[in-house]
Amino acid sequence: MKRRNSKWFQASVLAASVWTSTIGLAGAQEQAPESTVSFNAAVTSDYRYRGLSQSRLDPALQGGADYVHNPTGLYVGTWLSTIKWTKDLGGDGNIEWDIYGGKRGSLTSDITYDVGGLYYFYPNNSLTPNANTFELYGQLGYGPAYIKYSHSLTNLFGTANSKQSGYLDIGANVDLTNGFVLNLHAGHQEVRHNDAVSYNDYKVGVTKDLGVCSVALSWVKANTRGYLSPSGENLGKSAAWLTVSKTF
Repeated sequence: MKRRNSKWFQASVLAASVWTSTIGLAGAQEQAPESTVSFNAAVTSDYRYRGLSQSRLDPALQGGADYVHNPTGLYVGTWLSTIKWTKDLGGDGNIEWDIYGGKRGSLTSDITYDVGGLYYFYPNNSLTPNANTFELYGQLGYGPAYIKYSHSLTNLFGTANSKQSGYLDIGANVDLTNGFVLNLHAGHQEVRHNDAVSYNDYKVGVTKDLGVCSVALSWVKANTRGYLSPSGENLGKSAAWLTVSKTF
């Protein structure tokens, strides 16, 4: 991707579906499982994260797995997606592989939290600086609304001298009944020592649970023109974004 500067972004958290395998004791009376293992798979018309296309405005395949210890809220997981941006910047590789872990829980009956760390691994990316990135994150939720902050402890996705960059994510997922959920998001990517390429992004969408799969249709935009595909297309331009995800 032809850009004024190197690339940054974070792996998206798509509403992917889950095959849940229960690990725990089953008695005569049904009990909540002590832990769960879940798997997800999705196809998306464009892998957008923080408003920017990671797949050169083309479709992407995605999937992952999660383990949750329910009594403590501790979790670990992994997620992968096809990408194109590392090759567009002169490197190699066509996979993003995320590894993460943390803890979820409730502070009060109304307020939830989620804290953890996320490592973005780009096998054989061969970029300088290296594209691999590690972030810490913390999130508070109140009803359908949330606020989340992610902070990089490394250079941010191949951007030189960008340690300690941060991303602020504010949004809500509002139940519209009949299986429809309204998805609202606004974010700000601050790139340390690279203020000229910091930007805002926005998303409005609807997710529908069809039983056999979930379908999400969103409008997304990033207010930057500094990220271009090899053909000169703006990778943050306004566009519709369709994702179909499945629970196994």
